[in-house]
Amino acid sequence: MGVYLSSPKTEKSSADGENDRLRYGLSSMQGWRSTMEDAHAAYPSLDGSTSFFGVYDGHGGEVVAKFCAKYLHEQFLKNEAYTAGDLATSLQKSFLRMDEMMCGQRGWRELSALGDKLELKGMLEGFLWSRKSGEANKKTDDWSSEEGPHSDYVGPTSGCTACVAIIRDNLVIVANAGDSRCVMSRGGQAYELSKDHKPDLEVEKQRILNAGGFVQCGRVNGSLNLARAIGDMELKQNKSLPAEKQIITADPDITTVELCDEDEFLVLACDGIWDCMSSQQLVDFVREQLKSETKLSVVCERVFDKCLAPAAGGEGCDNMTMILVQFKKPLDHNASSDQQSEANQH
Repeated sequence: MGVYLSSPKTEKSSADGENDRLRYGLSSMQGWRSTMEDAHAAYPSLDGSTSFFGVYDGHGGEVVAKFCAKYLHEQFLKNEAYTAGDLATSLQKSFLRMDEMMCGQRGWRELSALGDKLELKGMLEGFLWSRKSGEANKKTDDWSSEEGPHSDYVGPTSGCTACVAIIRDNLVIVANAGDSRCVMSRGGQAYELSKDHKPDLEVEKQRILNAGGFVQCGRVNGSLNLARAIGDMELKQNKSLPAEKQIITADPDITTVELCDEDEFLVLACDGIWDCMSSQQLVDFVREQLKSETKLSVVCERVFDKCLAPAAGGEGCDNMTMILVQFKKPLDHNASSDQQSEANQH
């Protein structure tokens, strides 16, 4: 079916960065898959006090993952709940906002520009209806509706998971929809900050059935092996139900934890990693690597090499994306104020 290549693409796209509170490394690798459908976002200093990291694992195409990598953190910042200091609500709203933004002429045009092969027909026609140049500088949070031949576009049939970690002061807030996962190492023990949304989980199955769907062979309507995702709009068309209660929902689970001195690092990774290693196995592997390797992206790359299947088919053949965030020690909760007073003395 052309899902796998004859040999894996093992070239890795990697990056590293840091601020005064943390260091991070990330990497992604296409592997055996015929296309790369993962995307990610890493902003150690999204604003003066907040770090943002996200992994987006696409299915049915790359475009929804790319759309989320481009816009989700922006919507998180622009939501009024963020201004009010309610980061969890702002995260939830930004997940649901992705589905809204991908509909209509504007959504169709944005997705086409990101390269959705499924939506390319009539693309030139769509671009002729683009914003006038004078409107180009308007803030994207307006997301003004556009008239055009795709005004009734209900959104993409492809989708993506989203697993996002926000770090501010001594709090970590994780929002997750799908089966990408966030795990923290707390004194060497794997502490899962998200749960995988699989269709056979009772709470997911009940929502699917209530919305008019079914679960067959562990898949929603016999096709999708996820119960929550951004996109997949054909499974979100029950007009009598809110977005949170559709067959598939982008509504994330949100977990908030307070960092303690035992917390060493956290990992955000798509299921291409978790198919091959348990949360504890990955924590153990990363800890062992950190004894001799200081470049965090290299640790991510070594995880891929360990997970990569020797032949096409089965576990270790998926796209792989991972972000490793290491907390700087010691965790001094008054560090920023101490630094500020010290700066004022100079």
